[in-house]
Amino acid sequence: MTRPDAPGPMERRGPRPLLLHLMLAAMRSNASIAALPNLRHVWPHWNATDSLADPDFAAAVVREALAQDAALLAGIAAYRRHPWRRTLADPPAVWAEGSSRLLDYGGTGPVLFFVPSLVNRAHILDLAEDASFLRFLAAHGAHPLLLDWGWPGAIERQFTLTDYVAGRLERALEAVAGPVVLVGYCMGGLLALAAALRAPERIRALALLATPWDFHAEDEEAARSLATSLPILEPLMAATGTVPIDALQTLFATLDPFGVTAKYRAFAALDPASPRAVRFVALEDWLNDGVPLAAPVARETLGGWYGENATAQGAWRIAGLPVNPAAITCPTLIATPARDRLVPPASAAALATVVPHATVIAPKAGHIGMIAGMSAPQALWQPFGEWVAGL
Repeated sequence: MTRPDAPGPMERRGPRPLLLHLMLAAMRSNASIAALPNLRHVWPHWNATDSLADPDFAAAVVREALAQDAALLAGIAAYRRHPWRRTLADPPAVWAEGSSRLLDYGGTGPVLFFVPSLVNRAHILDLAEDASFLRFLAAHGAHPLLLDWGWPGAIERQFTLTDYVAGRLERALEAVAGPVVLVGYCMGGLLALAAALRAPERIRALALLATPWDFHAEDEEAARSLATSLPILEPLMAATGTVPIDALQTLFATLDPFGVTAKYRAFAALDPASPRAVRFVALEDWLNDGVPLAAPVARETLGGWYGENATAQGAWRIAGLPVNPAAITCPTLIATPARDRLVPPASAAALATVVPHATVIAPKAGHIGMIAGMSAPQALWQPFGEWVAGL
């Protein structure tokens, strides 16, 4: 299915939204320079001389600020002109409904049914020939399936979380001979958890990868601040039926305001032909080619999950029934990446305290790196495969 805003073959949009990241970088540089005259007031003894600031030190600060800004621009330019393009073809679909497809990666062994997030493209699990979690599993004794939610059309823009879980996800599960190992990643982990509780006879085991549960575990104020964005987003949701991609990317940026600019500065120093540079480009292409979120789902997640912490408070319901992880009876794996900045480890680890007899691993990686980073095979793919083999 062709996406309504599909970019041209040579167009790159990242980092999105570009103006936001340029403004954040400029603000940081200007703040560093503007603070120089006030150093004596903050640290009265920082300089033994009577001068307001050491001229050499001040010049060094200005040089460093300019160098960082130049590196950022160089990194963005290098990313946008990089020759790498994703050419990996999707496997065949064994089921489809609306804009959603169930992709079959083949292989023999236990069926692994993967549920990704609603706000990013599903192919993070199948990024490239040398960065595909699903193709790795298919080659190592498993049979992975991927639920690609697709681009929300007119019908999906009216969906609630109940429509996604008790509707589309359950119908996709019914299309597969079970029971299956249900695997949810990020937000998809919460959808998978709810589905496993609703149809336990279809689930052999459950894996929750970087899945949030206690949204107030690490920084309640930051979580609640995301909920306060809802009134600002209402005009966009009324006009489009969704939270558009750039609005979502802006919300993600509030979790780590300077993280994007830092990684682009680092990219500027890489050899463009190096494996690390190519992987950076692949991941950034995926990040910048997001999917808008249906407005009803945005209200449930931002207001309910982030604002009210409905999950951990026992107040989150699907089709009127509470989502209670303590009722899970199948073998469960919980992966809480140690360097996750999107889902704080404490939020994901909270599931381990309520899911009975869960196996917990803490990959030494970040939220995305655990799935498709350079260290992903050692961090997650192999331990996950071993867990599946032991079922």
